[in-house]
Amino acid sequence: MRHRLVALCLVVAAIAPAHTSAAPRDCITIENFAADPVGTFPTAWRVRTDAGKDVYRIFDDGALRFLRAHAESMGMQAAMQREWDLDAYPILSWSWRLRRFPEGANEQSGKNDSALAVYLLVPYSNVRGPKAVKYIWSERVPIGTRLQSNFGLTQVKVLRTGTAAGEAWVPERVDVRADFRTLFGVDETPTPAGIAVLTDADDTGSEAEGDYADFRACRI
Repeated sequence: MRHRLVALCLVVAAIAPAHTSAAPRDCITIENFAADPVGTFPTAWRVRTDAGKDVYRIFDDGALRFLRAHAESMGMQAAMQREWDLDAYPILSWSWRLRRFPEGANEQSGKNDSALAVYLLVPYSNVRGPKAVKYIWSERVPIGTRLQSNFGLTQVKVLRTGTAAGEAWVPERVDVRADFRTLFGVDETPTPAGIAVLTDADDTGSEAEGDYADFRACRI
C-alpha cells in the first residue's frame, strides 16, 4: 500500500541554536522519547489521523525509553519534524527491536507490510509529498534489496532480514547522505525535514509489532 508521508502537512521546524563548545559533538539527539510520559503518544510526532495515535506509545523498560508500535490491520506512519546539517552529521543512527512480523508480508509483492521501517524525509512537493529514504526490516526480502514506492519519491532499502536477532535490540548506523544521493541519482546534499517510522499490517490484515529508540545524527 502507498503510505502518505505525514511530514508533508507540517511546517518545518527551525534548527536548534548552535552550541558554542570548542569541540563539536560526535552526535546530536534527534529523538530519545524522554520528553513525554510513558503510555502516551509523543507530542513532537504527527500522524495523519487520530487513529494512528493508538498504534504508537512510549514505553520504558528500566534501561531504555522507546516507542512501541503495535498495528492491527492498519498502516499509519508517524513522523517527527527536525532539520539538521546533513553535511556535518550524515549518519543516522537508531536502535530497533523486532517483536512480530505481519503474517504473510512480502515487500516485493502486493502485501507490502513491514514490522519495522525508518524514514529520512526531505521536502519536495506540497502536492506529491516529500522525498524519502526508507529503511526496512523485512521477514523475507534479502538485505540490500532496493525497492520504491509513491511514484519513486520513496526509495526503499532492506536493511535487515529475518528473525535471527530474536527480541534483542539491534543498533543501526546508515549514511543517509550517501544513500539519498545514490538512490535518487543526485550530487547535492538535501536538508532533512525530519524522520518517520512505520509499522504496518493493513495489506495482510494481520498484526505487526516493533520498537524504536535512540534516534541520533552523527559525524562519520
